[in-house]
Amino acid sequence: MIPLHKRLFAEAFGTFWIVFAGTGVIVIGEVSGAIPLSGVALVFGLIVFAMIAALGDISGAHFNPAVTIGFYLARRFPGNAVTTYIASQIAAALVASLILSALFPHGSLGATNPAGSFAQSWVLEVILTLGLMFVILSVSTGASARRVLPLAWPSAVWWRWKPCLPVRSVARR
Repeated sequence: MIPLHKRLFAEAFGTFWIVFAGTGVIVIGEVSGAIPLSGVALVFGLIVFAMIAALGDISGAHFNPAVTIGFYLARRFPGNAVTTYIASQIAAALVASLILSALFPHGSLGATNPAGSFAQSWVLEVILTLGLMFVILSVSTGASARRVLPLAWPSAVWWRWKPCLPVRSVARR
């Protein structure tokens, strides 16, 4: 078993790059006006793919508290590591966001205002997160996991992002 400190570093490293690249493309798109929503979704899907491929064997490639909690609830992740995984993910996301904020001080860091009500955005976020977790939990075990996971997970991220981005306003990883 890989030591916890190495798994936590892998989680933090992957989370940092997902937030930095994903939020960064949104910020650059705001500044330049040249990156469509499909480009944002593609960047998120590709960076998630890259981080899963690079770090999945080390940490399990959660990179998101919802994924860590999902694995715990599915009894595929030990409870004693949940808090430290989530803390490493949040810390890395915060560092990535602070760097982007320093680089682009007048940007919104990709924050969106919902086109509908808060309740509509929240319900949509819950449904999309459940769909993402279904894909992740379904493809993360078994013989086909090594072949399918690196493609299925980012595809689900893209699917979760692209159609609903204008409506949603809550967490987007």
